[in-house]
Amino acid sequence: MIRLGAGSLDRVVAVGAHCDDIAIGAGGTLLTMCRARPGIRVDALVLSGGGSEREQEERAALTAFCPDADLRLTVLKLPDGRMPAHWEEAKAAVEELRERTEPDLVLAPRTDDAHQDHRGLARLLPTAFRDHLVLGYEIVKWDGDLGRPAAYQPLSPETAEQKVRLLQEHYPSQRHRPWYDREAFLGLARIRGIECHARYAEAFAVTKLTLDLGE
Repeated sequence: MIRLGAGSLDRVVAVGAHCDDIAIGAGGTLLTMCRARPGIRVDALVLSGGGSEREQEERAALTAFCPDADLRLTVLKLPDGRMPAHWEEAKAAVEELRERTEPDLVLAPRTDDAHQDHRGLARLLPTAFRDHLVLGYEIVKWDGDLGRPAAYQPLSPETAEQKVRLLQEHYPSQRHRPWYDREAFLGLARIRGIECHARYAEAFAVTKLTLDLGE
């Protein structure tokens, strides 16, 4: 487990079950980190959407969400909604990702996410990234599964607005969804901002965190 304040943030892993998961759950955090650390390495893995227009959307979107970063994105072709039936393929992909990077931070879905693909991927992460800080991002949906997060990344108003703008710009295939709009994204960010005394924020679940308060 990464120790709080134990060093620089040079490498980040971001994983999603579907194209747009990472951007919706942690797009503002990625913008914030990449702006503050030009050249930061971001290894991103998405389990579904490979070879389709969704992959093209994802590549353009994450390039925009990770400005000046060393972005390395892999998009696989697992069927949407069927990750539990493709557990071995997903596990192999996560393990392969782990072999090629030693991240300071991992951004992933929450283990208690109601969507079976999100939840399944989240439960794979600790088997490969055993000694890393894993922040579980949240995605608003009809299931009503939002909980009480443990960690927050405040977002400036400019960053929150840019996140929404990039989501609308880079994922045209999702614009027809009733929950995919400015009010939903900014509304949740505003609520999470209230909870951490900021205007806007993204919130994360944390299953384990090791502190080192003696240094």
